[in-house]
Amino acid sequence: MTLSAGIDVGTGAVKAAIFKVEDGREEWLARSTLRIRQRDPMQLAEEAFNETLEKASLRIDDLDYIATTGEGEAIPFHTGHFYSMTSHARGAIYLNENATAVLDCGALHGRAIVTDKRGKVLGYKMTSQCASGSGQFLENIARYLGIAQDEIGKLSVQADEPETVSSICAVLAETDVINMVSRGITAPNILKGIHLSMASRLARLLKSIGVTDNLVMVTGGLALDKGLIAALGEELAKMKGVEAEVTSHPDSIYAGAIGAALWGAFRYEILVASGQLLKAS
Repeated sequence: MTLSAGIDVGTGAVKAAIFKVEDGREEWLARSTLRIRQRDPMQLAEEAFNETLEKASLRIDDLDYIATTGEGEAIPFHTGHFYSMTSHARGAIYLNENATAVLDCGALHGRAIVTDKRGKVLGYKMTSQCASGSGQFLENIARYLGIAQDEIGKLSVQADEPETVSSICAVLAETDVINMVSRGITAPNILKGIHLSMASRLARLLKSIGVTDNLVMVTGGLALDKGLIAALGEELAKMKGVEAEVTSHPDSIYAGAIGAALWGAFRYEILVASGQLLKAS
């Protein structure tokens, strides 16, 4: 039996997960997430980790491996670190074993990944530095419109005449939104227009790495935005030669932490099997 923890330090939130792996079975024991909100990410990582340990009724000494991902390499008590795309790919496979592509939509970027059944990354591509395809951009728009972030998706799918947002620059796009409000465009139509603009960019990203008939698992902070998921489906359906299906999971936000924990357990078992490490009794 191997007990492994994964800590994913993102731009908007810190996530932690603990797994027990035994005879090929992966059991998720506990999880925690904390929003950063201008707080120290390293301190929050320790808080989320300790909270997860408590939920699992474990001590740090009970763990065989503590893996980090994202910006978590500076956490002083970690055993090893994994690249974010590697962790998200493995976490996506855990959440849906049929997934062969991943779309990681975080606070500051979008990243398309093609993976095999083991969670090995076969190819990837990221959006540009511009924030208009990000969770932070959507959060800013929601704040301007005076709506809660968790209402964005629900309102977007109610749109009847989506307003086109043509700019790929976050600053100019926000100016577009201000003009829309002054013209009396409803919040649902504004949000759906933004979702379609974001989805168009993300769909092109997926196509550029060879996604055709893949099952695409959306991970990261925007994975539960059903307005964005719906818009992605619409944009992919327009693309010639692409019949990909887009899905997410209630636990998609934990994909990075899940993947880190599972890769950590795998690495630990490899080290034990090779004689480089003695397995804890």
